Amino acid sequence: MSVDVMSTFFALLALGANVVVLTAIATSVVPALRPVRGRLADGVRGSTLVLAAVVTGVATAGSLYYSEVAGFPPCRLCWIQRGFMYPLFPALTLTAWRGAWPLRPWARLAALLGAAVSVWHLLVERFPGLEGAIACDAANPCSLVWVKEFGFITIPYMAFAAFTLVAVLLSVRPDSPTDARACDASDEPSTSKARTA
Repeated sequence: MSVDVMSTFFALLALGANVVVLTAIATSVVPALRPVRGRLADGVRGSTLVLAAVVTGVATAGSLYYSEVAGFPPCRLCWIQRGFMYPLFPALTLTAWRGAWPLRPWARLAALLGAAVSVWHLLVERFPGLEGAIACDAANPCSLVWVKEFGFITIPYMAFAAFTLVAVLLSVRPDSPTDARACDASDEPSTSKARTA
């Protein structure tokens, strides 16, 4: 497939991610939509780790496609975003496989930090004068736009969409009491009563 076809595919995925994230925000903010929020959360509650792992897997594959197949060398900000996204894929995959949630708060933090870098990268693309503040490579500037689908979707925009979707998925509370305890107290030592003879 051509780079244009793949870019359109990735851009459509980003738009889909935006719809999910905006729906989550709207159902959290608008009181009349809160019942819808509960029903939506119930619909994905048991699958959020798997879905987040799939999102990070697709984002990782897309990133590698652009650098290794399309030949677009990643800039410094791209590498930072990769540094947040790439570890999420195996971490979330293993966590989903084990059925536990102890990495959820850390994975959500990594997704939010990655989204912040993506926002900065988008600003640098739109306002190249900001590039001097981050010391991008003159031979491979962070302001260089390799892909622009539908007039606004660039590679950092796609990364932002993936990061925010992962953060929203990881914000859904788990459904079992065991998973909830792992969510709330993953770093606390377990307490058990010692048997006395």
